[in-house]
Amino acid sequence: MLFGIYPGGATGDDTGGLATGPPDSPDRISALLDELQGSTGPFLVRAYTAFKDTGGTPTTPADAARYAVRGRRLDLVAQYQSASGDVAGYCAFLRSLVERYGPVTATLQVTEEPNVTDNPVLDGCYPRVREAITAGVVAAKAHARALGHDLAVGVNTTPLFGPATSFLADLTDGDPAFADALDYVGLDFFPDVFRPLDGDLADGVAGLLAHHRENVMAPAGLAHLPLHVTEHGWPTGPDRSPRRQAEVVDTVVRVLAENAERLRLTGYTHFALRDADSANPGLFHNFGLTTDDYTPKPAFHAYRALVAELGG
Repeated sequence: MLFGIYPGGATGDDTGGLATGPPDSPDRISALLDELQGSTGPFLVRAYTAFKDTGGTPTTPADAARYAVRGRRLDLVAQYQSASGDVAGYCAFLRSLVERYGPVTATLQVTEEPNVTDNPVLDGCYPRVREAITAGVVAAKAHARALGHDLAVGVNTTPLFGPATSFLADLTDGDPAFADALDYVGLDFFPDVFRPLDGDLADGVAGLLAHHRENVMAPAGLAHLPLHVTEHGWPTGPDRSPRRQAEVVDTVVRVLAENAERLRLTGYTHFALRDADSANPGLFHNFGLTTDDYTPKPAFHAYRALVAELGG
């Protein structure tokens, strides 16, 4: 499996804001990425940038390309946050990202959680987001091909149930160019974080992954594409022990590995390397495998061992 991690400190929250704390330390990030990656080979570094009506934003973490060394490449998320619905501007932004980061980027994700419509940190809150996805995937893939970059272009969502299950099918309906240009589907999921999980964690994760493959991707004509877990994490804090965090990481990754061939699961990216602010007990401040001063929690060592065992 292809593993990765988001190494920054800033984290979006459920109010439309950001959970932040001490500034990132590039030297500590680089050292910990080396430690996690070990000698297994490729490793993804997840970074975020956004298109707004005022232009593009710097990457988070800052100067993310500095971490795409020694076998690491970027997993670059290009968010669409145009209040005016500027789809053409977004496509131009994507082409500029391909030009700037193409040589060091493995995956370019077009929009972030565009099915979520009630949080301005996420892209579903912005007008014409579905047009931005379909046009953006086609524009980014065509430009990558023209420039000769080996870059996979994808789109992600959170888990989809009920009427929302058709989100991807609605995108592919009547737009064969979008489906042809798409290289992978991503899934952000955080079981047992925002609502208690009924039953066994491993069974729940396996069932969710199967549901996404069979009931979300297949009806959209995308069953042939790889499914990559683009964000997963479990925060520490009051009544949320570091030991349990390590158990969750181990369980989820092993479920992915056990079902990788059957469900064509090709990768897992953890969210996040460090806490946003370890002194703040809030849920969104403590997703890190380390504290905000980069002291490893047990989950850091668990993830490092999983990468060594299952990566490559």
